Amino acid sequence: MKKADIGLIGLAVMGENLVMNMESKGFTVAVFNRSTDKVTKFIEGRAKGKNIIGTYSIKEFTASLMSPKKIMMMVKAGQPVDDFIELIIPYLDKGDIIIDGGNSHFSDTIRRAKYVESKGLLYIGAGVSGGEEGAFKGPSIMPGGSFEAWQHVKPIFQRISAKVEDGTPCCDWVGSDGAGHFVKMVHNGIEYGDMQLICEAYQLMKDYLGMSAQEMHEAFKDWNEGVLDSYLIEITRDILAYKDTDGEPIVDKILDTAGQKGTGKWTSISSLDEGIPLTLISEAVYSRYLSAIKQERVAASKVLIGPKPVFKGDRKDFVDAIKDALYASKIVSYAQGYTLLQAAARTYGWDLKYGEIALMWRGGCIIRSVFLRNIKEAFDKNPALPNLLLDPFFKDKVEKAQANWRKVVAEAIISGIPVPAFASALSYYDGYRCERLPANLLQAQRDYFGAHTYERVDRPRGEFFHTNWLSLEDDG
Repeated sequence: MKKADIGLIGLAVMGENLVMNMESKGFTVAVFNRSTDKVTKFIEGRAKGKNIIGTYSIKEFTASLMSPKKIMMMVKAGQPVDDFIELIIPYLDKGDIIIDGGNSHFSDTIRRAKYVESKGLLYIGAGVSGGEEGAFKGPSIMPGGSFEAWQHVKPIFQRISAKVEDGTPCCDWVGSDGAGHFVKMVHNGIEYGDMQLICEAYQLMKDYLGMSAQEMHEAFKDWNEGVLDSYLIEITRDILAYKDTDGEPIVDKILDTAGQKGTGKWTSISSLDEGIPLTLISEAVYSRYLSAIKQERVAASKVLIGPKPVFKGDRKDFVDAIKDALYASKIVSYAQGYTLLQAAARTYGWDLKYGEIALMWRGGCIIRSVFLRNIKEAFDKNPALPNLLLDPFFKDKVEKAQANWRKVVAEAIISGIPVPAFASALSYYDGYRCERLPANLLQAQRDYFGAHTYERVDRPRGEFFHTNWLSLEDDG
């Protein structure tokens, strides 16, 4: 019997679709699932007549693989990953490869890579983005871990991944231990930001401009033909056109409480650990939390007062202003995300290729957009670019959008419409371009109540001073 090129554990929809994708690209795939009835159902259903081998025990599963054995797990993050690693290891030989394709936290991947490598095996933590459709048609894959393993999985991963216009695969080696899962986590954080920005644009159109779902559909359709061309704008266009059975827009019937799987929160926590101002993505996470307290908001709406939105002006001009605000805020979001990647690379010793990461996100994944091509070009020109806002292309775009961006945020605040992501993006931009922030007063306060000391503008950096504030005498 022919042995499989790769094995996959976990036959939920993502796992099944990845197997079908691999098989369609010429690979023989062995499959296993803890609930073995899923194996039977898959083998007798979608996989029938294909080069897919169903197995019913870890022993049978591992025996069906050619060496070096390549095992990809698509199981729930957390303890299930550790459990399967322990189940698999006794059946593996030196140089065999374990791949975690789930949404694991990068710190767990760092730990697991070290543990698996101590057993003489190789480990990959691969971020996989694109949802169910991407898994089937071609996802973005972000692998990191034991570099020795890359040569063995590269032909499979790059063949099944999405491709950009020139055929370049949206998959390349990211870095050691947890680098792949860290990049995937930041991708998901940026995804949170993109979605929140789009939702704020939608609310402004709906509640301030009084636009119908069909009119908003037309606006997003137009936006998807230009600089905002992206998967998320595209699906928003389609959502706004979708009618329920009674002919009414289905979006209006969906409860306004957002769910999340935690990767956006992880991104925000990582930014705090690294000391990086990831304000927009954090606001997107908090906005989901705020949406979740629906009953409390309904009660508050009957008690707390604020202005009623009344628009006076040219609606088309304001839609164009919203577009500019969305574009400028999106630039800030990605700028912040990349500063987090750069900080983590320093902390963990990863040699991240920032332009290549943008290329990996150009196709297959949820945040895919034409915008990412500009990011790749920025880092190709200057691999040491500290912030995307300083790249000439993005600097010019923000300058051109700035007046409308400020107009939208100001009108939203005056009209009582929440735009936390738009506003936090603008505040970050203004803070970043500010030569002198009021942190001098903050340091004085810290020194006053806690003798935390401060540096002086008229002395070299690294010299610290303390004032006896109660006597108003400088004893520094």
